[in-house]
Amino acid sequence: MNENEIGEFIGALLILFGSVFSVISVFGLIRLPDVYTRSHAATKSSTLSVLLTLTGVFLYFLFHDHFVSVRVLLGIVFVFLTAPVAGHLIIRAAYRSKVGLADISVEDELYEVIHGNPPVVDEETDVE
Repeated sequence: MNENEIGEFIGALLILFGSVFSVISVFGLIRLPDVYTRSHAATKSSTLSVLLTLTGVFLYFLFHDHFVSVRVLLGIVFVFLTAPVAGHLIIRAAYRSKVGLADISVEDELYEVIHGNPPVVDEETDVE
């Protein structure tokens, strides 16, 4: 194998790993209980999957066609910057719209920061 074939193989392997992380992201969206954890799964693993896939495409074009694709590089930068910010803003809008946490959530750490006082929890019913 020469260096071009090795580069193409690494690019194809990165594309394969990107598709595996994309499937993992879908399982996270289906299985997780509330909007906060679903958004975490969607932004983290889908961002990683898109970055791996685009990096694999960049390497494949580089070694197969000896072509540096500026569009793919800009796509990598764009996804890396916008996906986490979009996830954060979706979570923030959901929290400010008073979307409830899952029943298995233990503590709401942001409540004191926004409202200034801790939530009152009834000891007998464990309800706010």
